[in-house]
Amino acid sequence: MVKTIISVDVKKSVRNQPIPGLLHNRWHPDIPAVATVAENEVFRVECLDWTGGQIRNDDDARDILEVDLSQIHNLSGPIAVEGAEPGDALEVEILEIQPLNGEEWGYTGIFDKDNGASFLHDLFPKATKAIWDFHGIYATSRHLPGIKFAGLIHPGILGTAPSRELLDTWNKREQEIIDSSNNRLPPVAFPPNKNGAFVGKLEGSNDAEKVKREGARTIPPRENGGNCDIKNLSRGAKIWYPVYVSGANLSIGDLHFSQGDGEITFCGGIEMSGVVTLRTRLLKNGIKLLAMKNPIFIPGPVEPKFSKYITFQGINVDEKSGKQHYLDATMAYRHACINCIEYFKKFGYTGE
Repeated sequence: MVKTIISVDVKKSVRNQPIPGLLHNRWHPDIPAVATVAENEVFRVECLDWTGGQIRNDDDARDILEVDLSQIHNLSGPIAVEGAEPGDALEVEILEIQPLNGEEWGYTGIFDKDNGASFLHDLFPKATKAIWDFHGIYATSRHLPGIKFAGLIHPGILGTAPSRELLDTWNKREQEIIDSSNNRLPPVAFPPNKNGAFVGKLEGSNDAEKVKREGARTIPPRENGGNCDIKNLSRGAKIWYPVYVSGANLSIGDLHFSQGDGEITFCGGIEMSGVVTLRTRLLKNGIKLLAMKNPIFIPGPVEPKFSKYITFQGINVDEKSGKQHYLDATMAYRHACINCIEYFKKFGYTGE
């Protein structure tokens, strides 16, 4: 029988879970493991949605408008793997992933320009929300009538704990780009912030405040994996992560029922709570053997089979000024997104 090593109650806040200390929302080497698994052991992990239950299944987007982004992302773990040591590679195999029983719903949101913003915040500055109901592999929405499609459930975040040295590197390089960004929207990075932080089993201890002040935010992907948001890390996928601390200390969260190649609204996947079945193995000295700087993955074989596609081209031209840009992938991506939105507006949808 497969053991569930982390359980959550979606009706309760992060700090009021039946078993305290099983969740955290910062990366730090001093956050202790909450469970230990043997190599090759199969186990289940339950996860809250990325906001920790701040978003409700209703027709009011005020929860998106008022969401406390200092509390994200809610991660289950860390999970120690017996025998893992710095320099190893941790293989993580995703065997199954699904919604929690009785919680077969998720949401998509556009964040308000003044709270999170999004890739197209200048065009869509106000908070909006769509609720999706899950029917096996399919999703429908009362806010988008007539739409039904098959999802590809995956975790947006899987990652190992950083070493002290790596954490310091992250915080230094990200502060440098923050200082040079001239308050760009969306922000280029988020510095450590003790407000909203929770640090698992350290909560209430003498070390908690220090870890909250130093802990890296979970928003960008980094050398440890983290918030990669790769939709093909689904059933059957295998990922190799660098190990930086004894036990590896694996964490998981930010589950999506479906997502494209990126999240243009900041909350552009269909966010959900859920349960993931995993198996881990070790490759000793794997960082050196694989010349590993970042995680390496093999996509799973399970994917919706779509036979027809419509694709929108984007070019390096600012749609407002007409100014030509050079090798600007972000500008071209923005252009393609706007072209797609304008197309669907012809069928009665709003831009949102």
